Amino acid sequence: MNRILLVFLTCFLSGFVFISQAAEPRQAPTEQERARTLYVFHQPIVMLQAKFGLTTPEERVLRIRNTLRNFTEADVREPLNIVPVTRYNQQGRLIVMNGKPVMLLAQADLDEGDDLTLDQAAQRVLTRLEAQRMALRDQYDSGWLALSTVKTVAGFLVFVLFCYGAYRSWRWVQRFYRRRILENRSLIPHRWRRFIGTIETRLYALLMILLAVVAFYFWLSWVFSLFPWTRVWGTSLGDWSFRVLRQMALSIASAMPGLLIVLLIFLLTAAILRLLKFVLNQVEAGRLQLPGIHPETVGATRKLISVVVWLFALSAAYPFLPGANSLAFKGISVFFGLMLTLGSAGVMNHAMSGLVLIYSRALRKGDVIRVADNEGMVSEVGMLATKIITRENYVVTVPNAVVVSGKITNLSVQNPDGGVNLTVGVTIGYDTPWRQVHAMLELAAKRAQCIDPTQPPLVRQLSLMDWYIAYELQVRLLPGQSLAVARNELHSNIQDVFNEFNVQIMSPNFVMQPEGAVMVAKDNWYPAPATAPDAEKG
Repeated sequence: MNRILLVFLTCFLSGFVFISQAAEPRQAPTEQERARTLYVFHQPIVMLQAKFGLTTPEERVLRIRNTLRNFTEADVREPLNIVPVTRYNQQGRLIVMNGKPVMLLAQADLDEGDDLTLDQAAQRVLTRLEAQRMALRDQYDSGWLALSTVKTVAGFLVFVLFCYGAYRSWRWVQRFYRRRILENRSLIPHRWRRFIGTIETRLYALLMILLAVVAFYFWLSWVFSLFPWTRVWGTSLGDWSFRVLRQMALSIASAMPGLLIVLLIFLLTAAILRLLKFVLNQVEAGRLQLPGIHPETVGATRKLISVVVWLFALSAAYPFLPGANSLAFKGISVFFGLMLTLGSAGVMNHAMSGLVLIYSRALRKGDVIRVADNEGMVSEVGMLATKIITRENYVVTVPNAVVVSGKITNLSVQNPDGGVNLTVGVTIGYDTPWRQVHAMLELAAKRAQCIDPTQPPLVRQLSLMDWYIAYELQVRLLPGQSLAVARNELHSNIQDVFNEFNVQIMSPNFVMQPEGAVMVAKDNWYPAPATAPDAEKG
Protein backbone atom coordinates (compact mmCIF):
# COMPACT_ATOMS: atom_id res chain seq x y z
CA MET A 1 0.00 0.00 0.00
CA ASN A 2 1.61 3.22 -1.20
CA ARG A 3 -0.71 5.60 0.52
CA ILE A 4 -2.40 5.85 3.87
CA LEU A 5 -5.16 8.03 2.50
CA LEU A 6 -8.16 6.54 4.30
CA VAL A 7 -6.53 6.17 7.68
CA PHE A 8 -4.93 9.60 7.66
CA LEU A 9 -8.21 11.15 6.50
CA THR A 10 -10.06 9.59 9.44
CA CYS A 11 -7.46 10.67 11.96
CA PHE A 12 -7.44 14.28 10.77
CA LEU A 13 -11.18 14.84 11.01
CA SER A 14 -12.22 17.34 13.64
CA GLY A 15 -13.57 16.08 16.94
CA PHE A 16 -13.38 16.63 20.67
CA VAL A 17 -11.21 19.41 22.14
CA PHE A 18 -8.44 18.72 24.68
CA ILE A 19 -6.24 21.01 26.70
CA SER A 20 -3.04 21.71 24.79
CA GLN A 21 0.38 22.95 25.77
CA ALA A 22 0.35 25.99 23.47
CA ALA A 23 -2.03 28.90 23.70
CA GLU A 24 -3.16 28.97 20.06
CA PRO A 25 -5.99 26.40 20.24
CA ARG A 26 -8.91 27.42 22.40
CA GLN A 27 -9.81 25.22 25.36
CA ALA A 28 -13.54 25.94 24.91
CA PRO A 29 -13.85 27.01 21.27
CA THR A 30 -16.91 28.39 19.58
CA GLU A 31 -18.15 26.90 16.34
CA GLN A 32 -16.17 29.44 14.34
CA GLU A 33 -12.99 28.83 16.33
CA ARG A 34 -13.47 25.06 15.98
CA ALA A 35 -13.67 25.45 12.18
CA ARG A 36 -10.36 27.38 12.24
CA THR A 37 -8.56 24.77 14.38
CA LEU A 38 -6.50 21.95 12.89
CA TYR A 39 -6.99 18.60 14.68
CA VAL A 40 -4.85 15.49 14.37
CA PHE A 41 -6.12 12.39 16.16
CA HIS A 42 -8.64 14.68 17.86
CA GLN A 43 -5.75 16.65 19.30
CA PRO A 44 -5.77 20.43 18.60
CA ILE A 45 -2.61 21.49 16.79
CA VAL A 46 -3.10 25.18 16.01
CA MET A 47 -5.86 27.71 15.38
CA LEU A 48 -5.25 29.73 12.22
CA GLN A 49 -6.34 33.37 12.18
CA ALA A 50 -4.52 34.99 9.26
CA LYS A 51 -6.37 35.70 6.03
CA PHE A 52 -4.32 35.59 2.81
CA GLY A 53 -6.12 37.48 0.10
CA LEU A 54 -9.51 35.82 -0.35
CA THR A 55 -8.44 32.69 1.53
CA THR A 56 -10.09 32.55 4.96
CA PRO A 57 -8.63 30.64 7.94
CA GLU A 58 -11.34 28.01 7.53
CA GLU A 59 -10.29 27.41 3.92
CA ARG A 60 -6.65 27.18 5.01
CA VAL A 61 -7.58 24.37 7.44
CA LEU A 62 -9.39 22.52 4.65
CA ARG A 63 -6.38 22.89 2.33
CA ILE A 64 -4.05 21.48 5.00
CA ARG A 65 -6.34 18.45 5.32
CA ASN A 66 -6.29 17.92 1.57
CA THR A 67 -2.50 18.20 1.62
CA LEU A 68 -2.23 15.55 4.35
CA ARG A 69 -4.34 13.15 2.30
CA ASN A 70 -1.67 13.13 -0.41
CA PHE A 71 1.18 12.00 1.82
CA THR A 72 2.46 8.48 1.40
CA GLU A 73 3.69 6.08 4.01
CA ALA A 74 7.27 6.90 3.01
CA ASP A 75 6.59 10.60 3.63
CA VAL A 76 5.25 9.87 7.11
CA ARG A 77 8.50 8.10 8.01
CA GLU A 78 10.50 11.33 7.48
CA PRO A 79 10.76 13.93 10.27
CA LEU A 80 9.11 17.34 10.09
CA ASN A 81 11.17 20.50 9.60
CA ILE A 82 10.60 24.26 9.84
CA VAL A 83 11.59 26.52 6.95
CA PRO A 84 11.47 30.35 7.35
CA VAL A 85 9.56 31.97 4.47
CA THR A 86 7.94 35.25 3.49
CA ARG A 87 4.47 35.04 1.99
CA TYR A 88 2.04 37.83 1.20
CA ASN A 89 4.49 40.31 2.69
CA GLN A 90 4.33 38.47 6.01
CA GLN A 91 6.94 36.55 7.94
CA GLY A 92 6.02 32.90 8.18
CA ARG A 93 7.29 29.48 9.06
CA LEU A 94 6.65 26.63 6.65
CA ILE A 95 6.46 23.14 8.15
CA VAL A 96 7.57 20.51 5.64
CA MET A 97 7.72 16.69 5.69
CA ASN A 98 10.05 14.88 3.32
CA GLY A 99 10.49 18.12 1.43
CA LYS A 100 6.74 18.59 0.94
CA PRO A 101 4.92 21.54 2.55
CA VAL A 102 2.44 20.67 5.28
CA MET A 103 1.24 24.04 6.55
CA LEU A 104 2.23 27.70 6.83
CA LEU A 105 2.18 29.52 10.16
CA ALA A 106 2.19 33.31 9.81
CA GLN A 107 2.73 36.07 12.34
CA ALA A 108 -0.93 37.05 12.03
CA ASP A 109 -1.97 33.57 13.24
CA LEU A 110 -0.69 34.30 16.74
CA ASP A 111 -2.71 35.84 19.57
CA GLU A 112 -1.32 38.97 21.11
CA GLY A 113 -2.01 37.61 24.57
CA ASP A 114 0.02 34.44 23.95
CA ASP A 115 3.31 36.32 24.41
CA LEU A 116 5.04 33.99 21.94
CA THR A 117 7.37 34.71 19.08
CA LEU A 118 6.73 33.20 15.68
CA ASP A 119 9.60 30.74 16.12
CA GLN A 120 8.35 29.66 19.52
CA ALA A 121 4.80 29.13 18.22
CA ALA A 122 6.10 27.22 15.17
CA GLN A 123 8.23 25.00 17.41
CA ARG A 124 5.20 24.14 19.53
CA VAL A 125 3.14 23.30 16.45
CA LEU A 126 6.05 21.20 15.13
CA THR A 127 6.27 19.33 18.46
CA ARG A 128 2.58 18.41 18.39
CA LEU A 129 2.66 17.34 14.73
CA GLU A 130 5.83 15.34 15.27
CA ALA A 131 4.25 13.47 18.22
CA GLN A 132 1.30 12.44 16.06
CA ARG A 133 3.56 11.49 13.14
CA MET A 134 5.75 9.28 15.34
CA ALA A 135 2.71 7.55 16.82
CA LEU A 136 1.28 6.89 13.36
CA ARG A 137 4.62 5.66 12.01
CA ASP A 138 5.13 3.27 14.91
CA GLN A 139 1.62 1.89 14.66
CA TYR A 140 1.95 1.20 10.94
CA ASP A 141 4.91 -1.00 11.54
CA SER A 142 4.03 -4.66 10.85
CA GLY A 143 5.81 -5.76 14.00
CA TRP A 144 3.85 -3.26 16.02
CA LEU A 145 0.56 -4.48 14.54
CA ALA A 146 1.45 -8.10 15.27
CA LEU A 147 2.41 -7.21 18.83
CA SER A 148 -0.84 -5.25 19.24
CA THR A 149 -2.82 -8.25 18.01
CA VAL A 150 -1.07 -10.51 20.53
CA LYS A 151 -1.75 -7.98 23.27
CA THR A 152 -5.43 -7.87 22.26
CA VAL A 153 -5.79 -11.64 22.44
CA ALA A 154 -3.89 -11.79 25.73
CA GLY A 155 -6.03 -9.02 27.20
CA PHE A 156 -9.19 -10.80 26.10
CA LEU A 157 -8.02 -14.04 27.72
CA VAL A 158 -7.33 -12.14 30.94
CA PHE A 159 -10.82 -10.63 30.74
CA VAL A 160 -12.37 -14.08 30.21
CA LEU A 161 -10.40 -15.47 33.16
CA PHE A 162 -11.58 -12.57 35.27
CA CYS A 163 -15.22 -13.24 34.33
CA TYR A 164 -14.78 -16.94 35.06
CA GLY A 165 -13.19 -16.14 38.42
CA ALA A 166 -16.06 -13.78 39.25
CA TYR A 167 -18.58 -16.52 38.39
CA ARG A 168 -16.71 -19.10 40.47
CA SER A 169 -16.51 -16.69 43.42
CA TRP A 170 -20.27 -16.09 43.18
CA ARG A 171 -20.90 -19.85 43.24
CA TRP A 172 -18.63 -20.12 46.30
CA VAL A 173 -20.57 -17.35 48.05
CA GLN A 174 -23.81 -19.21 47.33
CA ARG A 175 -22.45 -22.45 48.81
CA PHE A 176 -21.03 -20.55 51.78
CA TYR A 177 -24.38 -19.03 52.72
CA ARG A 178 -26.21 -22.32 52.18
CA ARG A 179 -23.75 -24.03 54.50
CA ARG A 180 -24.15 -21.30 57.10
CA ILE A 181 -27.94 -21.68 56.89
CA LEU A 182 -27.80 -25.48 57.27
CA GLU A 183 -25.29 -25.37 60.11
CA ASN A 184 -27.01 -22.37 61.74
CA ARG A 185 -23.67 -20.80 62.66
CA SER A 186 -24.51 -17.22 61.82
CA LEU A 187 -24.90 -14.45 64.38
CA ILE A 188 -28.10 -13.45 62.57
CA PRO A 189 -31.25 -15.39 63.63
CA HIS A 190 -31.95 -18.42 61.46
CA ARG A 191 -35.33 -17.16 60.26
CA TRP A 192 -33.60 -14.02 58.93
CA ARG A 193 -30.45 -15.77 57.71
CA ARG A 194 -32.25 -17.52 54.86
CA PHE A 195 -33.80 -14.31 53.61
CA ILE A 196 -30.75 -12.09 54.07
CA GLY A 197 -28.42 -14.72 52.56
CA THR A 198 -30.39 -14.67 49.32
CA ILE A 199 -30.19 -10.88 49.15
CA GLU A 200 -26.45 -10.90 49.87
CA THR A 201 -25.72 -13.46 47.16
CA ARG A 202 -27.70 -11.48 44.62
CA LEU A 203 -25.97 -8.25 45.61
CA TYR A 204 -22.64 -10.03 45.21
CA ALA A 205 -23.70 -11.26 41.76
CA LEU A 206 -24.66 -7.69 40.83
CA LEU A 207 -21.26 -6.48 42.03
CA MET A 208 -19.48 -9.11 39.91
CA ILE A 209 -21.50 -8.11 36.84
CA LEU A 210 -20.63 -4.46 37.44
CA LEU A 211 -16.93 -5.30 37.78
CA ALA A 212 -17.10 -7.36 34.57
CA VAL A 213 -18.66 -4.41 32.72
CA VAL A 214 -15.96 -2.06 34.04
CA ALA A 215 -13.23 -4.56 33.09
CA PHE A 216 -14.67 -4.87 29.60
CA TYR A 217 -14.77 -1.08 29.30
CA PHE A 218 -11.09 -0.74 30.21
CA TRP A 219 -10.12 -3.66 27.98
CA LEU A 220 -11.98 -2.13 25.05
CA SER A 221 -10.41 1.29 25.64
CA TRP A 222 -6.96 -0.32 25.86
CA VAL A 223 -7.47 -2.35 22.66
CA PHE A 224 -8.66 0.73 20.78
CA SER A 225 -5.48 2.57 21.78
CA LEU A 226 -3.31 -0.19 20.24
CA PHE A 227 -4.42 0.29 16.63
CA PRO A 228 -4.30 3.43 14.47
CA TRP A 229 -7.82 2.96 13.14
CA THR A 230 -9.38 3.02 16.60
CA ARG A 231 -6.89 5.05 18.62
CA VAL A 232 -9.20 8.06 18.70
CA TRP A 233 -12.00 5.94 20.17
CA GLY A 234 -9.70 4.61 22.88
CA THR A 235 -8.61 8.12 23.83
CA SER A 236 -12.24 9.27 23.88
CA LEU A 237 -13.29 6.37 26.11
CA GLY A 238 -10.47 6.97 28.54
CA ASP A 239 -11.07 10.71 28.74
CA TRP A 240 -14.84 10.17 29.14
CA SER A 241 -14.37 7.75 32.04
CA PHE A 242 -11.89 10.14 33.67
CA ARG A 243 -14.34 13.01 33.37
CA VAL A 244 -17.17 10.90 34.78
CA LEU A 245 -15.09 9.73 37.74
CA ARG A 246 -13.88 13.26 38.43
CA GLN A 247 -17.43 14.60 38.26
CA MET A 248 -18.64 11.84 40.58
CA ALA A 249 -15.86 12.56 43.06
CA LEU A 250 -16.60 16.29 43.03
CA SER A 251 -20.34 15.65 43.43
CA ILE A 252 -19.74 13.32 46.38
CA ALA A 253 -17.38 15.79 48.03
CA SER A 254 -19.83 18.68 47.61
CA ALA A 255 -22.70 16.56 48.93
CA MET A 256 -20.90 15.38 52.07
CA PRO A 257 -21.88 18.34 54.37
CA GLY A 258 -25.55 17.96 53.45
CA LEU A 259 -25.41 14.18 53.90
CA LEU A 260 -23.85 14.63 57.35
CA ILE A 261 -26.72 16.92 58.34
CA VAL A 262 -29.24 14.39 57.01
CA LEU A 263 -27.50 11.63 58.97
CA LEU A 264 -27.61 13.75 62.13
CA ILE A 265 -31.35 14.41 61.64
CA PHE A 266 -32.08 10.71 61.16
CA LEU A 267 -29.99 9.71 64.20
CA LEU A 268 -31.84 12.25 66.34
CA THR A 269 -35.16 10.97 64.98
CA ALA A 270 -34.21 7.37 65.76
CA ALA A 271 -33.28 8.35 69.33
CA ILE A 272 -36.62 10.12 69.83
CA LEU A 273 -38.51 7.10 68.51
CA ARG A 274 -36.61 4.75 70.82
CA LEU A 275 -37.60 6.92 73.78
CA LEU A 276 -41.25 6.97 72.68
CA LYS A 277 -41.16 3.21 72.14
CA PHE A 278 -39.90 2.69 75.69
CA VAL A 279 -42.71 4.85 77.13
CA LEU A 280 -45.40 3.13 75.04
CA ASN A 281 -44.09 -0.31 76.00
CA GLN A 282 -44.56 0.66 79.64
CA VAL A 283 -48.13 1.66 78.86
CA GLU A 284 -48.73 -1.61 77.01
CA ALA A 285 -47.38 -3.59 79.97
CA GLY A 286 -49.67 -1.70 82.38
CA ARG A 287 -46.83 -0.12 84.36
CA LEU A 288 -47.65 3.39 83.14
CA GLN A 289 -50.90 5.17 82.39
CA LEU A 290 -51.29 8.00 79.92
CA PRO A 291 -54.61 9.75 79.28
CA GLY A 292 -56.23 8.67 76.03
CA ILE A 293 -53.86 5.74 75.44
CA HIS A 294 -54.94 2.21 76.29
CA PRO A 295 -52.86 -0.98 76.10
CA GLU A 296 -54.97 -2.20 73.18
CA THR A 297 -54.20 0.92 71.14
CA VAL A 298 -50.48 1.16 71.87
CA GLY A 299 -49.49 -0.65 68.64
CA ALA A 300 -51.45 1.71 66.40
CA THR A 301 -50.31 4.74 68.40
CA ARG A 302 -46.68 3.68 68.00
CA LYS A 303 -47.11 3.37 64.21
CA LEU A 304 -48.86 6.74 63.92
CA ILE A 305 -46.22 8.52 65.97
CA SER A 306 -43.45 6.85 63.95
CA VAL A 307 -45.02 7.97 60.66
CA VAL A 308 -45.50 11.55 61.89
CA VAL A 309 -41.97 11.81 63.32
CA TRP A 310 -40.35 10.34 60.21
CA LEU A 311 -42.37 12.63 57.94
CA PHE A 312 -41.24 15.61 60.00
CA ALA A 313 -37.62 14.37 59.82
CA LEU A 314 -37.88 13.89 56.06
CA SER A 315 -39.28 17.40 55.66
CA ALA A 316 -36.38 18.80 57.70
CA ALA A 317 -33.77 16.75 55.79
CA TYR A 318 -35.20 17.35 52.32
CA PRO A 319 -33.37 20.65 51.60
CA PHE A 320 -30.01 19.02 52.45
CA LEU A 321 -30.42 16.03 50.10
CA PRO A 322 -28.17 16.11 46.99
CA GLY A 323 -30.10 17.49 44.04
CA ALA A 324 -33.07 18.59 46.14
CA ASN A 325 -33.23 21.92 44.27
CA SER A 326 -32.90 20.39 40.81
CA LEU A 327 -35.82 20.43 38.40
CA ALA A 328 -35.72 16.62 38.12
CA PHE A 329 -36.09 16.21 41.89
CA LYS A 330 -38.95 18.71 41.96
CA GLY A 331 -40.63 16.96 39.04
CA ILE A 332 -40.42 13.59 40.79
CA SER A 333 -41.86 15.14 43.96
CA VAL A 334 -44.79 16.63 42.03
CA PHE A 335 -45.37 13.30 40.25
CA PHE A 336 -45.50 11.29 43.48
CA GLY A 337 -47.68 13.93 45.12
CA LEU A 338 -50.13 13.75 42.22
CA MET A 339 -50.18 9.95 42.29
CA LEU A 340 -50.74 9.97 46.05
CA THR A 341 -53.58 12.47 45.72
CA LEU A 342 -55.34 10.53 42.96
CA GLY A 343 -54.86 7.06 44.40
CA SER A 344 -55.16 7.61 48.14
CA ALA A 345 -58.91 8.29 48.41
CA GLY A 346 -59.90 4.66 48.91
CA VAL A 347 -56.73 3.83 50.82
CA MET A 348 -57.24 6.70 53.26
CA ASN A 349 -60.87 5.64 53.74
CA HIS A 350 -59.79 2.14 54.79
CA ALA A 351 -56.91 3.53 56.88
CA MET A 352 -59.17 5.91 58.81
CA SER A 353 -61.67 3.08 59.29
CA GLY A 354 -58.86 0.96 60.69
CA LEU A 355 -58.02 3.71 63.18
CA VAL A 356 -61.69 3.85 64.19
CA LEU A 357 -61.67 0.10 64.85
CA ILE A 358 -58.46 0.26 66.86
CA TYR A 359 -59.20 3.31 68.98
CA SER A 360 -62.85 2.39 69.57
CA ARG A 361 -61.60 -1.00 70.79
CA ALA A 362 -64.49 -2.68 69.02
CA LEU A 363 -62.31 -5.70 68.34
CA ARG A 364 -58.77 -6.90 68.73
CA LYS A 365 -56.63 -9.84 67.76
CA GLY A 366 -57.99 -13.08 69.22
CA ASP A 367 -61.60 -11.91 69.55
CA VAL A 368 -64.38 -14.04 68.11
CA ILE A 369 -66.65 -11.79 66.05
CA ARG A 370 -69.47 -11.88 63.57
CA VAL A 371 -69.37 -9.37 60.69
CA ALA A 372 -72.11 -9.64 58.07
CA ASP A 373 -72.09 -13.35 57.09
CA ASN A 374 -68.53 -13.94 58.37
CA GLU A 375 -67.97 -15.49 61.80
CA GLY A 376 -64.63 -16.42 63.25
CA MET A 377 -61.57 -15.37 65.19
CA VAL A 378 -59.74 -12.14 64.42
CA SER A 379 -56.17 -12.92 63.35
CA GLU A 380 -55.08 -9.41 62.38
CA VAL A 381 -56.40 -5.87 62.61
CA GLY A 382 -54.44 -3.96 60.01
CA MET A 383 -54.54 -0.37 58.85
CA LEU A 384 -56.43 -1.30 55.69
CA ALA A 385 -58.21 -4.59 56.39
CA THR A 386 -59.19 -7.06 59.10
CA LYS A 387 -58.44 -10.78 58.72
CA ILE A 388 -60.84 -13.38 60.17
CA ILE A 389 -60.26 -17.14 60.46
CA THR A 390 -63.63 -18.83 59.87
CA ARG A 391 -64.86 -22.24 61.01
CA GLU A 392 -63.73 -23.70 57.68
CA ASN A 393 -60.22 -22.49 58.54
CA TYR A 394 -60.46 -19.95 55.75
CA VAL A 395 -58.82 -16.54 56.08
CA VAL A 396 -61.37 -13.88 55.15
CA THR A 397 -60.01 -10.37 54.52
CA VAL A 398 -62.63 -7.70 55.12
CA PRO A 399 -61.78 -4.07 54.25
CA ASN A 400 -61.95 -1.86 57.30
CA ALA A 401 -64.42 0.48 55.62
CA VAL A 402 -66.80 -2.49 55.19
CA VAL A 403 -66.30 -3.54 58.83
CA VAL A 404 -67.03 -0.04 60.15
CA SER A 405 -70.06 0.48 57.89
CA GLY A 406 -71.76 -2.71 59.16
CA LYS A 407 -72.64 -4.28 62.48
CA ILE A 408 -69.86 -5.91 64.50
CA THR A 409 -70.86 -8.61 66.96
CA ASN A 410 -68.06 -9.41 69.39
CA LEU A 411 -68.75 -12.77 71.02
CA SER A 412 -65.83 -12.76 73.43
CA VAL A 413 -65.14 -9.21 74.54
CA GLN A 414 -67.34 -9.54 77.68
CA ASN A 415 -65.45 -12.63 78.87
CA PRO A 416 -61.95 -11.70 80.09
CA ASP A 417 -61.00 -15.35 80.43
CA GLY A 418 -61.35 -15.93 76.70
CA GLY A 419 -64.57 -17.94 76.79
CA VAL A 420 -67.19 -17.37 74.11
CA ASN A 421 -70.98 -17.38 74.47
CA LEU A 422 -72.49 -19.76 71.93
CA THR A 423 -76.18 -19.90 71.03
CA VAL A 424 -77.99 -22.59 69.04
CA GLY A 425 -81.65 -22.62 68.06
CA VAL A 426 -84.34 -25.23 67.48
CA THR A 427 -88.07 -25.00 66.64
CA ILE A 428 -90.51 -27.51 68.22
CA GLY A 429 -94.27 -27.85 67.78
CA TYR A 430 -96.81 -26.75 70.39
CA ASP A 431 -97.72 -30.35 71.20
CA THR A 432 -94.37 -30.81 73.01
CA PRO A 433 -94.29 -29.32 76.55
CA TRP A 434 -91.93 -26.39 76.71
CA ARG A 435 -90.62 -27.51 80.11
CA GLN A 436 -89.57 -30.82 78.56
CA VAL A 437 -87.80 -28.96 75.73
CA HIS A 438 -85.98 -26.80 78.28
CA ALA A 439 -84.84 -29.82 80.23
CA MET A 440 -83.69 -31.70 77.14
CA LEU A 441 -81.68 -28.72 75.87
CA GLU A 442 -80.03 -28.30 79.28
CA LEU A 443 -79.21 -32.00 79.36
CA ALA A 444 -77.65 -31.80 75.90
CA ALA A 445 -75.51 -28.87 77.03
CA LYS A 446 -74.31 -30.70 80.17
CA ARG A 447 -73.14 -33.64 78.07
CA ALA A 448 -70.93 -31.45 75.88
CA GLN A 449 -67.20 -31.58 76.64
CA CYS A 450 -66.40 -28.08 75.42
CA ILE A 451 -68.88 -26.29 77.70
CA ASP A 452 -67.74 -24.44 80.82
CA PRO A 453 -69.43 -26.39 83.68
CA THR A 454 -69.24 -23.42 86.05
CA GLN A 455 -71.68 -21.46 83.87
CA PRO A 456 -75.16 -23.08 83.75
CA PRO A 457 -76.78 -23.26 80.32
CA LEU A 458 -79.58 -20.83 79.58
CA VAL A 459 -82.68 -21.70 77.49
CA ARG A 460 -84.95 -19.02 76.07
CA GLN A 461 -88.20 -19.11 74.14
CA LEU A 462 -87.55 -16.51 71.52
CA SER A 463 -90.82 -16.52 69.62
CA LEU A 464 -94.30 -18.06 69.66
CA MET A 465 -94.79 -18.51 65.97
CA ASP A 466 -97.88 -19.70 64.05
CA TRP A 467 -97.05 -23.40 64.06
CA TYR A 468 -94.12 -23.87 66.43
CA ILE A 469 -92.02 -22.33 69.20
CA ALA A 470 -88.47 -21.05 68.61
CA TYR A 471 -86.08 -22.08 71.42
CA GLU A 472 -82.52 -20.82 71.97
CA LEU A 473 -79.79 -22.51 74.02
CA GLN A 474 -76.92 -20.30 75.24
CA VAL A 475 -73.77 -21.80 76.77
CA ARG A 476 -70.30 -20.58 77.72
CA LEU A 477 -67.42 -22.34 75.96
CA LEU A 478 -64.15 -23.20 77.59
CA PRO A 479 -61.26 -20.83 76.70
CA GLY A 480 -59.69 -21.68 73.35
CA GLN A 481 -62.59 -23.80 72.11
CA SER A 482 -63.62 -23.50 68.48
CA LEU A 483 -67.11 -22.25 67.68
CA ALA A 484 -67.50 -24.72 64.85
CA VAL A 485 -66.48 -27.72 66.99
CA ALA A 486 -68.70 -26.66 69.91
CA ARG A 487 -71.70 -25.98 67.68
CA ASN A 488 -71.29 -29.39 66.02
CA GLU A 489 -71.09 -31.15 69.41
CA LEU A 490 -74.18 -29.34 70.75
CA HIS A 491 -76.22 -30.16 67.66
CA SER A 492 -75.23 -33.83 67.97
CA ASN A 493 -76.17 -33.96 71.67
CA ILE A 494 -79.53 -32.25 71.03
CA GLN A 495 -80.44 -34.86 68.42
CA ASP A 496 -79.41 -37.70 70.75
CA VAL A 497 -81.36 -36.36 73.76
CA PHE A 498 -84.52 -35.69 71.75
CA ASN A 499 -84.34 -39.20 70.30
CA GLU A 500 -83.91 -40.71 73.79
CA PHE A 501 -87.13 -39.11 75.00
CA ASN A 502 -89.08 -39.78 71.78
CA VAL A 503 -89.50 -36.14 70.89
CA GLN A 504 -89.41 -35.44 67.18
CA ILE A 505 -87.44 -32.39 66.09
CA MET A 506 -89.61 -30.78 63.44
CA SER A 507 -91.25 -27.51 62.56
CA PRO A 508 -94.84 -28.49 61.67
CA ASN A 509 -96.79 -26.62 59.01
CA PHE A 510 -100.55 -27.10 58.79
CA VAL A 511 -102.51 -27.12 55.55
CA MET A 512 -105.84 -27.43 57.40
CA GLN A 513 -107.15 -26.98 60.91
CA PRO A 514 -106.85 -30.26 62.92
CA GLU A 515 -109.99 -31.79 64.41
CA GLY A 516 -108.76 -31.48 67.97
CA ALA A 517 -106.83 -28.72 69.65
CA VAL A 518 -103.07 -29.21 69.57
CA MET A 519 -102.19 -28.61 73.19
CA VAL A 520 -100.44 -30.21 76.17
CA ALA A 521 -102.55 -31.51 79.03
CA LYS A 522 -101.66 -30.24 82.47
CA ASP A 523 -100.94 -33.77 83.65
CA ASN A 524 -98.27 -33.98 80.96
CA TRP A 525 -96.51 -30.68 81.73
CA TYR A 526 -93.52 -32.35 83.37
CA PRO A 527 -92.59 -35.44 81.33
CA ALA A 528 -89.08 -36.80 81.77
CA PRO A 529 -86.53 -35.45 82.03
CA ALA A 530 -88.43 -32.38 83.33
CA THR A 531 -89.32 -32.38 87.07
CA ALA A 532 -92.19 -30.62 88.79
CA PRO A 533 -91.35 -27.86 91.29
CA ASP A 534 -92.83 -29.91 94.17
CA ALA A 535 -90.67 -32.88 93.24
CA GLU A 536 -87.57 -30.69 93.26
CA LYS A 537 -88.41 -29.47 96.78
CA GLY A 538 -89.02 -33.03 98.04
